[in-house]
Amino acid sequence: MSAIIGKAKGRKKKVPVGKGKKVAPAPAIARKPAQEKKKTNPLFEKRPRNFGIGQDIQHKRDLSRFVIWPKYVQLQRKKAILLKRLKVPPPVNMFRQTLDKQTATQLFRFLNKYRPETKQEKKSRLVAEADARVKGKEASATKRRPSVRSGIQTVTTLIEQKKAHLVVIAHDVDPIEVVLFLPALCRKMGVPYCIVKGKARLGTVVHRKTCTSLAIADINPEDKSSLNKLTETVRTNYNERYDELRKNWGGQILSAKSQARVAKQEKLKSKELASRY
Repeated sequence: MSAIIGKAKGRKKKVPVGKGKKVAPAPAIARKPAQEKKKTNPLFEKRPRNFGIGQDIQHKRDLSRFVIWPKYVQLQRKKAILLKRLKVPPPVNMFRQTLDKQTATQLFRFLNKYRPETKQEKKSRLVAEADARVKGKEASATKRRPSVRSGIQTVTTLIEQKKAHLVVIAHDVDPIEVVLFLPALCRKMGVPYCIVKGKARLGTVVHRKTCTSLAIADINPEDKSSLNKLTETVRTNYNERYDELRKNWGGQILSAKSQARVAKQEKLKSKELASRY
């Protein structure tokens, strides 16, 4: 009996689960605010994409930096960069001072009125004249309507004879030596001239791919006032500013990387000077 009682005394009392010491609740500051569950629309299921190899199709990127461009494109771009970096003499730099957009629009509107006749138009005019002669009518020889004159030799002759009312030169002629003398010649002969962008746009006026220069020699009397306005603007921008333009050198524009390096060096120099005094 005593052995049974001893065994009973040696046993530990089983503590029921959930009836231990109560832990004090955390203070209000330490409590994390209960996050509200985002309401998701069951119609729109979330499908995260994986852009690993062989997985979802990746976004389109601008890969123009990695394109092996044709040789002529590379040469064009290298030439444009060289023209920015190198020191450009005034006679060449003058061709970068092109006519402003508004005046150029007015000028080309005027030039398009005096586009030279095409081969078909000339043929139809001569055929009509021949038919009139065959029928016995006294048909006076039809004169060619006034039109702009194109080509460097024709334009130069008109300037030297002082017959040109206005000379239009393209800014991107290659080689530039073809038209390099025209501004000086126009100024000497007192003929108003202007430089426009570019040779392809001038070519559209005379039904060609490109054109170096145009000259307005003959016009209709009703268009005299509009031509006078154009020549006044052109004289102010080019003829009267010739002495100023022929002194301005161009180029020597550094790249963004070089500009940043120079700026950094200047900043360091200014810091050193400030620390000395």
